[in-house]
Amino acid sequence: MSYRSRIYYTESQRALMWERWRAGDSMSQIGKMFDRHHTSVRRILAEAVGIQPAERRRGPKALTIAEREEISRAVVAEHSIRAIAKSLGRAASTISREVQRNGGIEWYRASLADQLAWDRALRPKTCKLVKNPALARIVAEKLQRQWSPEQIAGWLKRTYPDDETLHVSHETIYRTLYIQARGALKKELVEHLRRTRTMRRSRRHKEKTENHGRIVDAVSISQRPAKVEDRALPGHWEGDLLCGSTDSQIATLVERQSRYVMLVKVGGRDTETVVNALIKHAHKLPEELYKSLTWDRGKEMADHKRFTLATDIKVYFCDPHHPWQRGSNENTNGLLRQYLPKGIDLSVYSQARLNAFARRLNERPRKTLDFQTPAERLSLSVASTG
Repeated sequence: MSYRSRIYYTESQRALMWERWRAGDSMSQIGKMFDRHHTSVRRILAEAVGIQPAERRRGPKALTIAEREEISRAVVAEHSIRAIAKSLGRAASTISREVQRNGGIEWYRASLADQLAWDRALRPKTCKLVKNPALARIVAEKLQRQWSPEQIAGWLKRTYPDDETLHVSHETIYRTLYIQARGALKKELVEHLRRTRTMRRSRRHKEKTENHGRIVDAVSISQRPAKVEDRALPGHWEGDLLCGSTDSQIATLVERQSRYVMLVKVGGRDTETVVNALIKHAHKLPEELYKSLTWDRGKEMADHKRFTLATDIKVYFCDPHHPWQRGSNENTNGLLRQYLPKGIDLSVYSQARLNAFARRLNERPRKTLDFQTPAERLSLSVASTG
């Protein structure tokens, strides 16, 4: 059996690899570009947990290759360290350390010294959460409450605007969890992330699409009023079914302006059962908080006319294969998987339990709300319209 030699990717090849990863290509697709298996690509991406490392640059005060060439020639000519330093406009101590750490007077060579300096510079910096245990404790406590790293970072800046020692980027939190914890954050905290994968994915990662069939007399989302589209007023919702095992499901509803979440227990996915549950739930809300509903093309809303007749709530439907037209609801369904993982039986959860899950989401700060919580934003919206 013949074995292929291990490939060592150049900087330009790695840059192309990261470019295609950000564009949403799979590891298999990227591997084919280099005639390699996807595991070869994964090795590179996994080292940085799917986050492209910052481009390496030399410090502005570092010795250049041209200066090292001058040092090399001066050493051969037996010039003194002070004379070399004066000719380069550098401190004598700088030149002395440069020569001593790269072979000494006898063996100093410019090209080798430059490469050694570049190699020595490739060392991890001390993580901010390691240097600041108080900040690490705050981050750990919020992670245990199922806050995302981005929510934590935004909340810290909003809560402590004048104390930069308590600011940390969400990327630093991810990196600390995955690749440089060193005691700052326990690995077990990864379990509290909404998605426990160990690599970051591109926003353009392939989306699941499904043809749900044709809804009779469906009103297209293109006919939805502009005031609904621009999220100017509260009371306009997006909805869908979140499915589990053994033919179980729940209805998820998200208010477009505030991202406020409500969960509705349903006994089946046939249109009569779903519509009955939504009608019952709609009657619990004030009229000004429920004006329209945008749904996917699922056949569970085939009886949408009866829903509108019973509630006076207009129903709009997304275009086929366009789940992003209910982006708030799609995102929320992803967040809910932190509490309701795929493959579990959703029928075992009571309405009270579902309300508790919704409350947890509604009390978490959201980046799109300038790190207010959905509960806070809905309350403000109702007060301003009242």
